Amino acid sequence: MFAPVYLDHNATAPIDPRVVEAMLPWFSQRFGNPSSRHEYGRAARAAVDAARAEVAAAVGAHPTEVVLTSGGSEANNLFIKGAAATMKSGLVAISAIEHPCVRETARSLESQSWRYAEIAVDGRGRIEPDAYRAALAARPAIVSVMLANNETGVIQDVAGLAEAARPTRAWFHTDAVQAVGKVDVDFRALNARGVHALTVSAHKLGGPKGAGALVVDKRVELLPLIHGGGQERGLRSGTENVPAIVGFGAACRLAVEAKSAVAARLLALRDVLEKGLAEQGATIFGLGAERLPNTVYFSLPGIDGETLVGKLDRAGFAVASGAACSSAKPEPSHVLMAMGVEPALARGAVRVSLGRETTGQQVEDFLRALGVTVFQLKRLAALAS
Repeated sequence: MFAPVYLDHNATAPIDPRVVEAMLPWFSQRFGNPSSRHEYGRAARAAVDAARAEVAAAVGAHPTEVVLTSGGSEANNLFIKGAAATMKSGLVAISAIEHPCVRETARSLESQSWRYAEIAVDGRGRIEPDAYRAALAARPAIVSVMLANNETGVIQDVAGLAEAARPTRAWFHTDAVQAVGKVDVDFRALNARGVHALTVSAHKLGGPKGAGALVVDKRVELLPLIHGGGQERGLRSGTENVPAIVGFGAACRLAVEAKSAVAARLLALRDVLEKGLAEQGATIFGLGAERLPNTVYFSLPGIDGETLVGKLDRAGFAVASGAACSSAKPEPSHVLMAMGVEPALARGAVRVSLGRETTGQQVEDFLRALGVTVFQLKRLAALAS
């Protein structure tokens, strides 16, 4: 029997069985509150501290720089809103291809008399140098540029961008949710170049949903989003989700241990996939730019992306038509619009994101199913015309 094939790892990755095993005791017999002073609480606190150290090690940070959150969206909100709350209103500048949880958060500051600007990208999805220089000339107080784009997989030169921003004295943040576990991420090296904070999420790298972190230079002053008992250095109050945090730490350790071997294998699979797509006449977005080894974002002329995703799902292949967090919106991808892609072509966009369990046979089966599905859609369109 044909088994469904999951090719949407940028939306969420399957949880690693070893992560589940590490989490299970903290759902039952090890149920203590990490803030309690008895043995149950001390055990939970030790588990949280150990997981924090694993998250820190995965990104080359010190454990005291890791603020645990409920996920990437909260971490991004914590930095942008938290930093803005400590400053006089100014300019927040983000790339035009940011995830909605950065884009909408930055836009929300306009209600507090902040100015908002988007930094243009080129046709391959990379920050446009002249646009970046213009943004810096406006003396932003906060800059946020994602390390790797969730749709195209395009990787930005965040270190170089942060270094260029240093004379402005802006706080520089990068959303590294898609990058960690797939490419090298070293906060210490990035911090030396001018990156003050980065965001990580557990469920993108084989951990549970509901856990993430803001890795932040301790010199950055932030106002917390959540007040209460003062957990997480007073930056994120609330009783810690111990099972999810334990799983987050385990997932970080396992993903980093396997990163080099997995990345090499995924890159080889991506090459096969892109060759097959090109043979079917696809346009691949971000081609020619440095990209994540697992991500391919493409469009076929005359084919609607949402329709194609639905047909492929019924054929047994789970792919996406854009960012999972904004998939309910019918508009063309704002990432592709920022890249100057024609709206008709952008509406046909489909993202395939591979994972460590993806096989060569699955990629070949997907290409075969895609060809059949596209042929059927074109025939239906011809009959209807």
